[in-house]
Amino acid sequence: MAGPIRQPIDLAKLESYIQQNVPEIKTPLDVKQFGYGQSNPTYLLTSKPTNQKYVMRKKPPGALLSKTAHQVDREYHIIHALEHTNVPVPRAVCLCQDTSIVGTDFYIMSFLPGRIYEDPALPNVSPEDRRSMWKSAVETLGKFHSVKPADVGMEKFGRPANFYNRQLKTFATISEAQAKAVDKDSGVPVGNVPHYHEMTAFFGQQATQPKDRSTFVHGDYKIDNMVFHPTEPYVIGILDWEMATIGHPLSDVTNLLMPFTTAQSPKARSVGRANPAFVPGATPGMPTKEECMRWYEDVVGWKFLETEITWADAFGIYRGSVIMQGIAARYALRQASSEKAGDYAAQMKPFGEMGWDFIQELMRKMEAGGEKARL
Repeated sequence: MAGPIRQPIDLAKLESYIQQNVPEIKTPLDVKQFGYGQSNPTYLLTSKPTNQKYVMRKKPPGALLSKTAHQVDREYHIIHALEHTNVPVPRAVCLCQDTSIVGTDFYIMSFLPGRIYEDPALPNVSPEDRRSMWKSAVETLGKFHSVKPADVGMEKFGRPANFYNRQLKTFATISEAQAKAVDKDSGVPVGNVPHYHEMTAFFGQQATQPKDRSTFVHGDYKIDNMVFHPTEPYVIGILDWEMATIGHPLSDVTNLLMPFTTAQSPKARSVGRANPAFVPGATPGMPTKEECMRWYEDVVGWKFLETEITWADAFGIYRGSVIMQGIAARYALRQASSEKAGDYAAQMKPFGEMGWDFIQELMRKMEAGGEKARL
């Protein structure tokens, strides 16, 4: 999955830095860039003398839209903290915040030889393996949420309460900047996510929010951010930790299970954002969303209300629309890392419409259930 370098780096300076600071990596290096990843440019480093492989993640070049995004130092610190837990992560090798080396902060981690699936339906595996791989993904998330930040020296990694309100405040700052980004060719600004202000107002109502909980959260936990064993049906590593913090575990749960959620959404189907493989019974071996929730709850030892899950589903789609707006903004400024950035950018508006639809569904559920349905 690594190929030509789209965002050049100064290889001579990188090799010099490694020679002086990271003796385990032998130079000279062969460097390629991964094609996936929407945010931080990611490179495959191969030591020519030893053929040992490593992965480098760096901030994007140029002036960044937000100081809160692209925090590769957070990625480094969280995977380093989790190295000796039962959560599978790459080994953290080094962190460099000297921008004179490759132009931005970067870190290097071990390369995990295994399988990465862009399609969460896990094509070309047996029904038995598909079920086992999804179960492993769900249970691995439960293990991660079960790690107490204080036990790994990360109690100051984030604030323990009011996660969703903090998210709303962060997204407000980010979205405002992203909306103003102007396309370098057309001169047209990216613009707001549809129903952005209405969705923000709804989610900001404390009475509607899920019960406040506090765990580590990954921030973008999904199938294509995992490495599966080369031949066996289980997760050997979790990738892309830049949005990790301490927060509400439902944010990760609903992000992972979003393919199941959108598969049953008429709006998602109408705009091509529903994967038909996740319609119940459509794909041999595919678990249901309800089974995944049970697997997760068996690991962590708590349960969520149906209305809590629906609220978090709606928030996850809202959050996804802001992320897609960010991709659109980086694409407009020609800073986007992924080869498919243009395709993702075009999905910002349909995703925003989906989020508003889910809010309408949640309000209907709450009205139908009266006080018993309130979160």
